[in-house]
Amino acid sequence: MSPQPTGNKPWSGRFRESTDPAVERFTASIDFDRALAQYDLRGSRAHVRMLQSVGLVSADECNEMLRGLDAIETEIQTAKFVYDPALEDIHMAIESRLGALVGPVAGKLHTGRSRNDQVATDFALYLRDVESAAQRALLELCAVLIERGTEHLDTVLPGYTHLQRAQPVRLAHHWLAFVGMFQRDVGRLCDARARLDRAPLGAGALAGSTLPLDREHTARELGFAAPNPNSMDAVASRDGALEFLSAAAIAMVHLSRLAEELVLWSSSEFGFVELADAYSTGSSLMPNKKNPDVPELVRGKSGRVIGDLVALLTVLKGLPLTYNRDLQEDKEPVFDAARTLCDCLEVMTGAIATLRVNTARMGEAASDPMLLATDLAEALVREGVPFREAHEAVGRAVGHCVEKEVDLRSLSREDLHGFHPAFPASAGELLSLESALESRKLIGGTARENVEQNLNQARSAVAAALANFDADRGNA
Repeated sequence: MSPQPTGNKPWSGRFRESTDPAVERFTASIDFDRALAQYDLRGSRAHVRMLQSVGLVSADECNEMLRGLDAIETEIQTAKFVYDPALEDIHMAIESRLGALVGPVAGKLHTGRSRNDQVATDFALYLRDVESAAQRALLELCAVLIERGTEHLDTVLPGYTHLQRAQPVRLAHHWLAFVGMFQRDVGRLCDARARLDRAPLGAGALAGSTLPLDREHTARELGFAAPNPNSMDAVASRDGALEFLSAAAIAMVHLSRLAEELVLWSSSEFGFVELADAYSTGSSLMPNKKNPDVPELVRGKSGRVIGDLVALLTVLKGLPLTYNRDLQEDKEPVFDAARTLCDCLEVMTGAIATLRVNTARMGEAASDPMLLATDLAEALVREGVPFREAHEAVGRAVGHCVEKEVDLRSLSREDLHGFHPAFPASAGELLSLESALESRKLIGGTARENVEQNLNQARSAVAAALANFDADRGNA
């Protein structure tokens, strides 16, 4: 006696018993993979058109299925589509709804296709879109940092090492350091997207199909360069997701470092910046408080994205080829990371654009004469003194000033000769804040001309990249 089908599962013909309700809940992914709905519809349309082109469905059947897919898209866009957990995932939900709309011809939609290559294709399409969105958001943050840097080209503050005042720098120079980080993040996302150019569709469950499918047709229609040449790799690999998560995690670490500085700089102890009210919160108890909750949350959310990367790495570690149900766990980390990264970029861009810089407080901190100690040592080096010897002499001079509570710049030439006979002039003649900035004319230095040139170059590069995004969207 042959087994009887037990329900509306796509594999129900093999089974005698219905799925346990607990297993239904445990295995369902439709609560989160509905994010792939638009990509599933795109892939299905390309697949149906290909089936018609190779003669596996008629023109009328193709048109009927396309009509049904268009209707489903409208239902999804108008929030009328029903996501039934019993149908496991978004792919089966769409196929089931197509059957209700167009009848038995919907059964031909899955001709030559497995959910394995279907899901891999949808996921690749999704990743390409979110990588582009993240790139644009990063560039918009860069643009704001560049404009605020231009506004504060002549604002000076201490640069820090070990969170101790080190040497004076321009605020523009400081913010350009983050622009460099975020531009590299854009590059990583661009690289990752470039490797998502091999279409999984047509790979089937793992070994392709005996049917005369045209994989080049579907790859071309979906915007891929070519089909993935190895059917097993096509359905088993999640390199694209890992690369996105890695790039997202690095970008979040950079955002977290910028957020940490906003938290520090907005404290009373620093007083360098004040966040706008729209990007701050208050205390439920203390009326005097203005809390930097936005950068604090960005700093905290970096842990989420780092965790998302580790989660998927752990899922993939040790998986045998090809598809295993473990791979269902690839979606939520990516969806979470994409949402978190783009949200953090949006609020940080707004926070930077609207914060108030306390130039006087920064300038006061930068006027600390001890920030010029290295310049004093280099004055000796220019007299032919070995740097280590010069460093030791200035170190003793600094120790003297700390002990006597005197300004380093107050030391006369005679005073300096007590620490080394080669000092050519008094500290007051050798040291100034302006000289400390302008004498650093090397590439990457703090001289005004250097920083202004770097701002202009960064502005041009970011504007060109954003224009390319707009052009690509217009051509899509």
